[in-house]
Amino acid sequence: MNNTIGILVGVFVGILVLLALFEYRIRKPDFLLLYESNGQISLRKGLFYPRHFSLPLPRTTYPIRLTIEAAALGNLEVRIKLIGSIAPSVEQINALIRIGGWNSEAIVHVADEVQVLLQGLVKEYAEKYEIHALSSTEILSYLNERSMLIQEKFGVEVISLAVQTLEPIDPEIGEALRQQEQARLLEQTERLNHQARSAAAKAKFQADEEISRLEHELAMKKLELKGTLLGKESVLAKKGLEDELERNRMRLSFERDELEVLKSSPELLLLTPQAARLAEASQNLKNARTIVSFTPQELAQGSELLGVFQSLMQRALEAKHESSGE
Repeated sequence: MNNTIGILVGVFVGILVLLALFEYRIRKPDFLLLYESNGQISLRKGLFYPRHFSLPLPRTTYPIRLTIEAAALGNLEVRIKLIGSIAPSVEQINALIRIGGWNSEAIVHVADEVQVLLQGLVKEYAEKYEIHALSSTEILSYLNERSMLIQEKFGVEVISLAVQTLEPIDPEIGEALRQQEQARLLEQTERLNHQARSAAAKAKFQADEEISRLEHELAMKKLELKGTLLGKESVLAKKGLEDELERNRMRLSFERDELEVLKSSPELLLLTPQAARLAEASQNLKNARTIVSFTPQELAQGSELLGVFQSLMQRALEAKHESSGE
């Protein structure tokens, strides 16, 4: 009996294991696992999931391409080609399942609806403007502003969107627009070149003015420094003249005192350098004549002294003649 119960339990466990292996799968990282609970679509976050009670939805992007023929103001038709990509929106996953159905290809079905909406938006925008006013940038900006509407309505995010081409259907209109655009670009280029030349001339004029101002300031500083230097040189020259005058005064005062001493004691003349040279010449050479020279400075400075010396020599010669006559 116990063996029978054990066998039954083993069989039951084996069946459960087989059922688990058959039912549960490992979640792939690029898939969203959806399940329904109380009428709401929710996400499973575990590693394992029951495959018959879950919907694996790929998170990869799905490309969209559409060609739209729209009429601008004046009933002029244009051809616009859009390319882009969409992906499931986790926040609006209920809208995605509601539009695309409970299957892994839900985003494929939704992509058709998104293309229809984009086509309507482009036509709505084109009808508001003239054909020459339409531009890829403005159309793309208009569509991007309504990307939240697409997400809320269809449960997908617009990952990328671009206007591939924008051209009139009528070739003649296209050629006229190209010529008009070419003329506009040439005019814009000429205007930009003129602005660049004007800006360059203005910059050069301002630079020349700045250089002139700096040169003037430099010249004024040079004059100021030169004036300061001349003032200092004048002060130094004046100081030198004052020192020279003071030295001359001291020399004259000394010579005056010396002259007074010689006047009071003429015999001191024999101690002067001139008298010493005369005595030296008289001792070394017999019957020699000694020429006593005076420098211009000595002559100018000692005129009175020279007079006294000459008077003394004259007296000595007269005394010699008198002694010879006797």
